[in-house]
Amino acid sequence: MSLYILTSIKLIPGPIQQARLVSPISRLNWRFSLLNQKTNYVKWFSTGRGKIREWSTWKGIITRFVPIGLCLIAVMQWRAYRKFSADHTAKNWEVIFYCSLPLRATSRCWGWIADKRLPESLRPYIYGLYSNTFGVNLSEAAEEDFKSYPSLADFFARALKEGVRIIDPTSCLVSPCDGTVLHFGPVNTGQVEQVKGITYSLEKFLGENTWNRSNNNGDYRTSLLHKSDKQSCLYQCIIYLAPGDYHRFHSPTEWQPTHRRHFTGELLSVNPSVARWLPGLFCLNERAVYLGQWAFGFFSMTAVGATNVGTVKVYFDKALQTNRPKYKQSYLWKDKCFGSTVLLKKGDPFGEFRMGSTIVLLFEAPASFRFNLTPGQRVQMGQAICCAAKEGHVDRVQKPTYSVISNAS
Repeated sequence: MSLYILTSIKLIPGPIQQARLVSPISRLNWRFSLLNQKTNYVKWFSTGRGKIREWSTWKGIITRFVPIGLCLIAVMQWRAYRKFSADHTAKNWEVIFYCSLPLRATSRCWGWIADKRLPESLRPYIYGLYSNTFGVNLSEAAEEDFKSYPSLADFFARALKEGVRIIDPTSCLVSPCDGTVLHFGPVNTGQVEQVKGITYSLEKFLGENTWNRSNNNGDYRTSLLHKSDKQSCLYQCIIYLAPGDYHRFHSPTEWQPTHRRHFTGELLSVNPSVARWLPGLFCLNERAVYLGQWAFGFFSMTAVGATNVGTVKVYFDKALQTNRPKYKQSYLWKDKCFGSTVLLKKGDPFGEFRMGSTIVLLFEAPASFRFNLTPGQRVQMGQAICCAAKEGHVDRVQKPTYSVISNAS
């Protein structure tokens, strides 16, 4: 009977296969057990638990790794395209295309990877490869042993040995970070140069002047100044931090930040080549603007986010949270008032980036103020960036006296 059943279901179609069959009943039972397992799996999957688990797995893969792959492909194609158009500025369709890339999601994904604890055995290889690629000088780090950094994020934000960076005691203004000077000089109009010939809007970068409404005379640039336009001038300095640089930044002078304005936005690359190509780059990107006063009047320091640098940490501002999924849709900017609670000295630790990014200084100073810099120059944190002027020594000032202006909402 069993042989008849096996033949009818074509497990044993002929006498040759019948001769090879050792145990037809056991093979039939094995087939039935597989059928039962499949039936049970279908029932389990149809209940929803299987669907949820499988979707969760694929959702994790899609949200974490697919954006990286897409962005890598886009960047490779973009670089190939840029080789043939290195001297032109971005057109509208190019800006739209670039901003449509999922760079915020990619940066969050990269942050998730960078925060993961690495096995000690892999750390020397991974950190060594990174150091060789980006020129990291580990001899300056407080911890020279690769194994002492649990994650990539810890390695990026490594501290320096004491005494490696000397804060110039004679200069009123020093470099807040290690990096490359993109641009510097006076700001004479509402358009500020991010690199030579490529500008961004001063008002869009800082936002509405709500912290000093009493000085609003219709011209945004002069509304920032505490003194008349003849007595003082607005200046700027932009420093780019490369991936291999020291990633922490410090107070460039003795000043009092009274407000913070957090702008949501894109996380586009701030590499110098992109800055030369994309006008208004710093107005598009997410940034944390710190506004206040120093010896000569208005002073601001801005940490600009970039691709894979979604996390900006400021030590005295625990409420600041950058590159959050819903921030881009929820508000254009968000203000916080510190009042007179924060007073920073020259060289005080201010914050840190993950990977590299950009620091923008915008400040008021006398008309005799002079920078001691050249475009493209490499600077180190604590290095003097201004020099003595003919009309007195601008880089030797007395301790500033502050009168806090607090009109921001």
